[in-house]
Amino acid sequence: MQDGIEQQKFGEPLSDFSLPAVSGGTSSLSSAIAGKKGSVVVVWSSTCSHCLRYDKYLNAFESRHPELSLVVVSARVGEPLESAKKAASQRNLTFRLLHDPTSIVAKTWYTQQTPRAFLMDKDRNLLYRGAIDNFKFPEDPEHVSYLEPAIKQFLTGEAIARPEVTSYGCSIQSVYYNLPKVFTRGV
Repeated sequence: MQDGIEQQKFGEPLSDFSLPAVSGGTSSLSSAIAGKKGSVVVVWSSTCSHCLRYDKYLNAFESRHPELSLVVVSARVGEPLESAKKAASQRNLTFRLLHDPTSIVAKTWYTQQTPRAFLMDKDRNLLYRGAIDNFKFPEDPEHVSYLEPAIKQFLTGEAIARPEVTSYGCSIQSVYYNLPKVFTRGV
């Protein structure tokens, strides 16, 4: 446990899942990873301003890393499929985008915010978990990438120097929507 939150164990397999694809049909993690050295799964939300910043990065991911699959899971509680479809269309998203209507992947993978990245080998063994970077743009002199060095180390057979970095971003389940609504008449 980290900060009172249960976690998966590094070197052990992450659970498989099969979800509706925003483009139609369904897709599973195991089918996406088949024939690849590994995969990156990003728990994401179409309404998260932090996720919006990574559109270009995620669109180009598989061309930069053809040996890996990328699976992006729209998993915010209450986020309808139409929201993910609209974001994909308006933002010209080309990556594999799945919709998790019950947020089961986020719950099963102990994810509380978006975006959160998971790097795994071909057997779905967890290698890296956390933020993509420090939320600075690459041209910023203070930019620090976390996911890319982990990918490079994995692909070259090195031990991953920093297998976990705390994630930040938008909440998977907003407390606001769970608060009782109080209505008053005429003050």
